[in-house]
Amino acid sequence: MKKLFKYVSSAVGIILLYTVIISFDKSEPKSTIGNTVSDFKLRNVDGKIISLSNYPKAKGFIIVFTSNHCPFAKLYPERMNKLNTKYKALGVPLLAICSMDTLVYEEDSFGKMVKKAHDEKFNYPYLCDNMQTAAKDFGAQKTPHAFIIWNEKGKWIIKYSGSIDDNGKEPDKVQNRYVENAVDALIKGKNVEVKETKSVGCKIYFRK
Repeated sequence: MKKLFKYVSSAVGIILLYTVIISFDKSEPKSTIGNTVSDFKLRNVDGKIISLSNYPKAKGFIIVFTSNHCPFAKLYPERMNKLNTKYKALGVPLLAICSMDTLVYEEDSFGKMVKKAHDEKFNYPYLCDNMQTAAKDFGAQKTPHAFIIWNEKGKWIIKYSGSIDDNGKEPDKVQNRYVENAVDALIKGKNVEVKETKSVGCKIYFRK
Protein backbone atom coordinates (compact mmCIF):
# COMPACT_ATOMS: atom_id res chain seq x y z
CA MET A 1 0.00 0.00 0.00
CA LYS A 2 2.84 2.36 0.89
CA LYS A 3 4.57 1.58 -2.40
CA LEU A 4 1.36 2.32 -4.30
CA PHE A 5 0.90 5.65 -2.46
CA LYS A 6 4.53 6.57 -3.19
CA TYR A 7 4.10 5.72 -6.88
CA VAL A 8 0.86 7.74 -7.17
CA SER A 9 2.42 10.72 -5.38
CA SER A 10 5.41 10.60 -7.67
CA ALA A 11 3.22 10.40 -10.77
CA VAL A 12 1.07 13.33 -9.60
CA GLY A 13 4.22 15.35 -8.96
CA ILE A 14 5.53 14.69 -12.46
CA ILE A 15 2.17 15.63 -14.00
CA LEU A 16 2.05 18.88 -12.01
CA LEU A 17 5.62 19.75 -13.01
CA TYR A 18 4.86 19.02 -16.67
CA THR A 19 1.74 21.23 -16.46
CA VAL A 20 3.81 24.10 -15.04
CA ILE A 21 6.41 23.74 -17.80
CA ILE A 22 3.76 23.69 -20.53
CA SER A 23 2.06 26.74 -19.01
CA PHE A 24 5.37 28.57 -18.93
CA ASP A 25 6.14 27.71 -22.56
CA LYS A 26 2.77 29.04 -23.68
CA SER A 27 3.09 32.32 -21.82
CA GLU A 28 2.67 35.34 -24.04
CA PRO A 29 5.67 37.66 -24.41
CA LYS A 30 5.32 41.09 -22.86
CA SER A 31 4.13 43.89 -25.11
CA THR A 32 6.88 46.10 -26.50
CA ILE A 33 4.56 48.83 -27.80
CA GLY A 34 5.85 52.21 -26.66
CA ASN A 35 9.34 50.89 -25.95
CA THR A 36 12.37 52.81 -27.15
CA VAL A 37 14.84 50.86 -29.29
CA SER A 38 18.51 51.61 -29.78
CA ASP A 39 20.26 52.26 -33.05
CA PHE A 40 22.28 49.34 -34.39
CA LYS A 41 25.20 48.75 -36.73
CA LEU A 42 24.67 45.60 -38.80
CA ARG A 43 26.31 44.27 -41.94
CA ASN A 44 24.20 44.39 -45.07
CA VAL A 45 24.44 41.75 -47.81
CA ASP A 46 26.42 44.26 -49.89
CA GLY A 47 29.10 44.32 -47.18
CA LYS A 48 28.25 47.81 -45.92
CA ILE A 49 27.40 48.58 -42.29
CA ILE A 50 23.88 49.94 -41.93
CA SER A 51 22.35 51.79 -39.01
CA LEU A 52 19.24 53.89 -38.47
CA SER A 53 21.45 56.97 -38.54
CA ASN A 54 22.17 56.27 -42.22
CA TYR A 55 18.67 57.63 -42.85
CA PRO A 56 18.67 61.13 -41.29
CA LYS A 57 15.42 62.13 -43.02
CA ALA A 58 13.47 59.01 -42.05
CA LYS A 59 10.21 59.57 -40.19
CA GLY A 60 10.18 55.92 -39.19
CA PHE A 61 11.12 52.42 -40.28
CA ILE A 62 9.47 49.13 -41.10
CA ILE A 63 11.77 46.57 -39.47
CA VAL A 64 11.15 42.93 -40.38
CA PHE A 65 13.00 40.14 -38.58
CA THR A 66 13.12 37.32 -41.10
CA SER A 67 15.24 34.37 -42.19
CA ASN A 68 16.23 32.19 -45.13
CA HIS A 69 15.07 28.80 -43.88
CA CYS A 70 11.62 29.54 -42.49
CA PRO A 71 8.80 28.41 -44.83
CA PHE A 72 6.53 31.23 -43.66
CA ALA A 73 9.22 33.88 -44.09
CA LYS A 74 9.75 32.66 -47.66
CA LEU A 75 6.23 33.85 -48.51
CA TYR A 76 6.96 37.54 -47.92
CA PRO A 77 9.97 38.95 -49.87
CA GLU A 78 7.87 40.13 -52.81
CA ARG A 79 5.44 41.88 -50.47
CA MET A 80 8.35 43.40 -48.57
CA ASN A 81 9.75 44.75 -51.85
CA LYS A 82 6.39 46.43 -52.49
CA LEU A 83 6.27 47.87 -48.97
CA ASN A 84 9.75 49.33 -49.35
CA THR A 85 8.95 50.80 -52.77
CA LYS A 86 5.78 52.41 -51.45
CA TYR A 87 6.98 53.77 -48.13
CA LYS A 88 10.68 54.54 -48.64
CA ALA A 89 9.59 57.41 -50.89
CA LEU A 90 7.45 58.66 -47.99
CA GLY A 91 10.29 58.56 -45.47
CA VAL A 92 9.64 55.11 -44.02
CA PRO A 93 12.12 52.59 -45.49
CA LEU A 94 12.04 48.86 -44.82
CA LEU A 95 14.99 47.05 -43.28
CA ALA A 96 15.08 43.25 -43.00
CA ILE A 97 17.16 41.59 -40.30
CA CYS A 98 18.20 37.96 -39.89
CA SER A 99 18.92 37.08 -36.26
CA MET A 100 18.80 33.30 -36.50
CA ASP A 101 21.45 31.19 -34.82
CA THR A 102 23.57 30.00 -37.75
CA LEU A 103 25.04 27.20 -35.64
CA VAL A 104 21.56 25.68 -35.68
CA TYR A 105 20.39 26.92 -39.08
CA GLU A 106 23.27 26.85 -41.55
CA GLU A 107 20.89 28.06 -44.26
CA ASP A 108 20.83 31.45 -42.52
CA SER A 109 24.57 32.01 -42.87
CA PHE A 110 25.70 35.37 -44.22
CA GLY A 111 26.83 33.87 -47.53
CA LYS A 112 23.41 32.36 -48.11
CA MET A 113 21.75 35.63 -47.11
CA VAL A 114 23.76 37.32 -49.87
CA LYS A 115 22.67 34.69 -52.41
CA LYS A 116 19.01 34.87 -51.42
CA ALA A 117 18.92 38.67 -51.60
CA HIS A 118 20.51 38.55 -55.05
CA ASP A 119 18.40 35.71 -56.44
CA GLU A 120 15.12 37.17 -55.19
CA LYS A 121 16.06 40.76 -56.06
CA PHE A 122 15.54 42.31 -52.62
CA ASN A 123 15.23 46.09 -52.99
CA TYR A 124 15.78 46.62 -49.27
CA PRO A 125 18.79 46.02 -46.99
CA TYR A 126 19.07 42.52 -45.55
CA LEU A 127 21.10 42.80 -42.37
CA CYS A 128 22.96 40.15 -40.40
CA ASP A 129 22.34 40.32 -36.65
CA ASN A 130 24.79 37.52 -35.80
CA MET A 131 25.04 38.54 -32.14
CA GLN A 132 21.21 38.73 -31.90
CA THR A 133 21.42 42.12 -30.17
CA ALA A 134 18.84 43.83 -32.38
CA ALA A 135 16.34 40.98 -32.02
CA LYS A 136 16.67 41.09 -28.24
CA ASP A 137 16.33 44.88 -28.16
CA PHE A 138 13.14 44.80 -30.23
CA GLY A 139 11.72 41.70 -28.57
CA ALA A 140 11.45 39.81 -31.86
CA GLN A 141 9.88 36.37 -31.51
CA LYS A 142 9.34 34.76 -34.90
CA THR A 143 10.26 35.09 -38.57
CA PRO A 144 8.78 37.14 -40.02
CA HIS A 145 8.12 39.55 -37.16
CA ALA A 146 7.41 43.13 -38.26
CA PHE A 147 7.91 46.27 -36.23
CA ILE A 148 7.16 49.88 -37.04
CA ILE A 149 9.31 52.37 -35.19
CA TRP A 150 8.73 56.11 -35.28
CA ASN A 151 10.94 59.08 -34.56
CA GLU A 152 9.67 61.00 -31.54
CA LYS A 153 12.00 63.78 -30.40
CA GLY A 154 15.04 61.87 -31.60
CA LYS A 155 14.00 58.55 -30.06
CA TRP A 156 12.83 55.47 -31.95
CA ILE A 157 9.54 54.25 -30.46
CA ILE A 158 7.82 50.96 -31.31
CA LYS A 159 4.37 51.74 -32.67
CA TYR A 160 3.42 48.36 -34.11
CA SER A 161 4.55 44.77 -33.56
CA GLY A 162 3.38 41.56 -35.19
CA SER A 163 2.42 40.13 -38.56
CA ILE A 164 2.82 41.95 -41.86
CA ASP A 165 -0.73 40.99 -42.84
CA ASP A 166 -3.29 38.29 -42.13
CA ASN A 167 -2.65 35.82 -44.96
CA GLY A 168 0.86 34.60 -45.63
CA LYS A 169 -0.10 31.83 -48.02
CA GLU A 170 -2.52 33.71 -50.26
CA PRO A 171 -1.59 37.38 -50.84
CA ASP A 172 -4.71 37.98 -52.96
CA LYS A 173 -6.91 37.06 -50.01
CA VAL A 174 -5.34 39.41 -47.46
CA GLN A 175 -8.04 41.31 -45.58
CA ASN A 176 -5.95 43.12 -42.97
CA ARG A 177 -2.73 44.83 -44.05
CA TYR A 178 -1.46 45.52 -40.56
CA VAL A 179 1.85 47.15 -41.47
CA GLU A 180 0.39 49.31 -44.24
CA ASN A 181 -2.52 50.45 -42.09
CA ALA A 182 -0.21 51.37 -39.22
CA VAL A 183 2.25 53.30 -41.40
CA ASP A 184 -0.55 55.12 -43.19
CA ALA A 185 -1.97 56.24 -39.85
CA LEU A 186 1.39 57.42 -38.52
CA ILE A 187 2.17 59.39 -41.68
CA LYS A 188 -1.17 61.18 -41.25
CA GLY A 189 -0.37 61.92 -37.60
CA LYS A 190 -3.06 59.56 -36.35
CA ASN A 191 -2.96 56.80 -33.74
CA VAL A 192 -2.40 53.22 -34.87
CA GLU A 193 -5.67 51.34 -34.40
CA VAL A 194 -4.21 47.81 -34.34
CA LYS A 195 -0.94 48.20 -32.46
CA GLU A 196 -0.14 44.55 -31.93
CA THR A 197 -0.85 41.21 -33.57
CA LYS A 198 0.68 37.78 -33.15
CA SER A 199 3.73 37.09 -35.28
CA VAL A 200 3.45 33.74 -37.07
CA GLY A 201 6.42 31.74 -38.31
CA CYS A 202 9.61 30.11 -37.07
CA LYS A 203 10.77 30.87 -33.56
CA ILE A 204 13.97 32.83 -33.01
CA TYR A 205 16.08 30.83 -30.55
CA PHE A 206 18.48 32.98 -28.58
CA ARG A 207 21.91 31.71 -27.66
CA LYS A 208 22.64 31.74 -23.96
